[in-house]
Amino acid sequence: MEHVAINWKPKQRFVREAYPTVSLLVERKTRIAMFHEKSIKQVIREKKMNWYVAYTRVNQEFFIKKKLDELGIENFLPQEEQVRDTPLGRKAFRVLLIHGMIFIRADKATSFSLINEYSLNIVYLKDMEGRHSLIVPDKQMEDFMFLLDFSPDGIEILNKDLKRGDRVRVIKGPLTGLRGELVRLRGHKRVVVRLEGVVSIATSYIPGSFLERID
Repeated sequence: MEHVAINWKPKQRFVREAYPTVSLLVERKTRIAMFHEKSIKQVIREKKMNWYVAYTRVNQEFFIKKKLDELGIENFLPQEEQVRDTPLGRKAFRVLLIHGMIFIRADKATSFSLINEYSLNIVYLKDMEGRHSLIVPDKQMEDFMFLLDFSPDGIEILNKDLKRGDRVRVIKGPLTGLRGELVRLRGHKRVVVRLEGVVSIATSYIPGSFLERID
């Protein structure tokens, strides 16, 4: 019996050869769809609101904050209230906790326009690679602001590298809900909120019974 060789071709190749125009149109539409999907994701990413860390000149922090407030740009300037004796009696003052730094929440385009269009004298902190502006995760920023706003006994700014501690949550007291790392400083248990690559702040002493360990 004579064997007949069958020249089998993949379906995709058959379609290309039999219907070249249709095949090219399908491939073109696929590429266009992928391009549009990528473009949409890029737009969404650039429009996303992020927290940026901006350096400014010392003694210019309140001026920059005023400008940002006038522009309707959300910002956070770490401060605390201190009571001091004056010739007119005891008065409360707002004191900067971190000099030369302000946190700005904006989308990518707006963050650049503050410098290029509105001429704000700020420089954004870069990430570890030094190519992009550092973005502070929303949860880290929320804990950071919460601690500064509601800590009853003051906080401590830590500029030195700290050993990593267990992740904990405050379950009692005015700081209930705060998450951070349990670190022992000078013999006392403290909860540290760490902004990676920026700064760390520590609470005053917190009893162990006020804390629970989390994963």
